[in-house]
Amino acid sequence: MSQEVRRLTEPLIPVTRDQQTDHQYNHDLEEIKSIKKFLKEAKEENKRIWSLAGPAIFTAIAQYSLGGSTQVFAGHLTTLELDAVSTENSVIAGLAFGIMLGMGSALETLCGQAYGAKQFHMLGVYMQRSWIILTIMSLCLLPIYLFATPILLFFHQDKEIASLSGKFALYMIPQLFAYAFNFPIQKFLQAQSKVMIMAVVSAVALVFHLFLNWLLIVQLGLGLVGAAIALNASWWFVVVGQFAYIAMGYCPGAWNGFSLLAFKDLAAFTKLSIGSAIMLCLEFWCYMILIVIAGNLKNAQIAVAALSICMNLSGWQFMIFLGFNAAISVRISNELGAGRPRAAKFSIWVVLMSSVTIGIFFFVLILALRDVYGVPFTNNPEVADAVSSLAVVFAFTLFLSCIQPVLTGVAVGAGWQWLIAYVNLGCYYLFGVPLGYVLGFPLDKGIQGMWIGQLAGVGLQTAILIYITWRTNWDYEVTITLLLSKLFP
Repeated sequence: MSQEVRRLTEPLIPVTRDQQTDHQYNHDLEEIKSIKKFLKEAKEENKRIWSLAGPAIFTAIAQYSLGGSTQVFAGHLTTLELDAVSTENSVIAGLAFGIMLGMGSALETLCGQAYGAKQFHMLGVYMQRSWIILTIMSLCLLPIYLFATPILLFFHQDKEIASLSGKFALYMIPQLFAYAFNFPIQKFLQAQSKVMIMAVVSAVALVFHLFLNWLLIVQLGLGLVGAAIALNASWWFVVVGQFAYIAMGYCPGAWNGFSLLAFKDLAAFTKLSIGSAIMLCLEFWCYMILIVIAGNLKNAQIAVAALSICMNLSGWQFMIFLGFNAAISVRISNELGAGRPRAAKFSIWVVLMSSVTIGIFFFVLILALRDVYGVPFTNNPEVADAVSSLAVVFAFTLFLSCIQPVLTGVAVGAGWQWLIAYVNLGCYYLFGVPLGYVLGFPLDKGIQGMWIGQLAGVGLQTAILIYITWRTNWDYEVTITLLLSKLFP
């Protein structure tokens, strides 16, 4: 790869509106001055967004429910087994999930812009490069699964929880490698708006998974072993089902078989992948840290169980907006690749209006159901009461979580991964986590204090993302994207 291409694959720092010419800016304003024109375009854009977001939301919820439903089954065994599954799912698998999803998200930028620029042949090459990089990363992450118990003990996790979580982590190693193939396949399909097949495969996998959980955990009494078998089998079912669709020729031009081009330019590709991973993982790890720190609170098993239930519910809600994240990322990258800055800009505001409306709904729902929303996850009244006590901060978290993933999707579509990584580092780790620790321990506010710190970090991050998006010069972003697409082979 030439030095010029290397330079252009550096993170794209958005240029502010102040640097845009007055003529371009005024032209954009004139386009949307008419309310009738705005409503007409908003209606059409909503159709495009929901055609992508609807199946993507269902896919994300269905795949997240693989782990979430297993937590529900485990919650009706013992509190310790619930803690073990929750800790492995949130900390060990959560760490791997964040890294793999983040690294795979590099394809949202590259495949989306290549598709918009009609360089269809590069989509399959990018997916194969991502498979190579993510498989290598899986091997690097393997020690975390092998030594999960001592790692958790090092962070002062409860001994019983750490021991059983470590055992469950060993059973879940096949899931790690399923992540390495699943996320690149998904981004490959999303860039082409082939999201319905993902939804169908995920729906079948979820039904299959629920049946396996019932059979192995309830009927055969295999406990955590049965839970692990069900999870591993279901994730690999998703991988095989999606790739079968691609291999059967339903992605003509984008998939031309395996290619040696997949081994070219791996260094530059890895750099963008790592930027994507750091951006996402800095957010995922913050929730993981909450689980680990909660193991040091008084009555640790109750605290971990309550926090895990809220995070499980939050995860399901987050999957809805991960669908919006995917949709807006595809729209932004496609429009930038096609040289349409105004369409990219307009799409952002339309999807934000939808996400804020849904966020208000979730906010009201949690407050209305504050005394019952934790009951399906546990038989322990102490845990249910602890969950109920988190309702207010939990509701605010869900509201902000409706906006933040959409803005992150914009960043991924535009290729700003490294910039957002720095934002996440400051908001979560220099502000949110320290504040949560002070509230949780020195001020003795427990899990409520810890979550308030997390909420403050999310709020600051959301405000910064809104500012960056508002101040971005999309005409400049189009120029950079088109130049980059011409320089790629």
